[in-house]
Amino acid sequence: MKSRETLIRLKKFQVDEKRRKVTQIETMIADFLRMAADLDREIQVEQERAGISDPAHFAYPTYAKAAMQRRENLKASADELQGQLEEARAALQESFEELKKVELLDERDQMRERHVEAVREQAELDSIGTMRARDAMA
Repeated sequence: MKSRETLIRLKKFQVDEKRRKVTQIETMIADFLRMAADLDREIQVEQERAGISDPAHFAYPTYAKAAMQRRENLKASADELQGQLEEARAALQESFEELKKVELLDERDQMRERHVEAVREQAELDSIGTMRARDAMA
């Protein structure tokens, strides 16, 4: 039984690690999208300040062009992370299912052990009852 307990602890650790990875990726995506939204606001402010909103215009603010590129890079990174997030979620689900299988096996074994113990105790009680019945008859 000791090895099964160790296996359960290992599986729980793996589930926790995969859950942390999912959370980390979700946080990174949220951070990238927040930074992209901040850049959107900065671009808007820069365009209003310059009075030019057409990026093709020769006097379009250089900072706004650079911010647009950074924003697009952040969005592309968030999209890439979205694929990694799906993979991490699938790995977490698989790990969780493996943990549940091991826990169910352990529970089944424990029930079997309890049943064997109950049968043994009942046999002892039957034996005691039989001896008392013989003693009472004698």
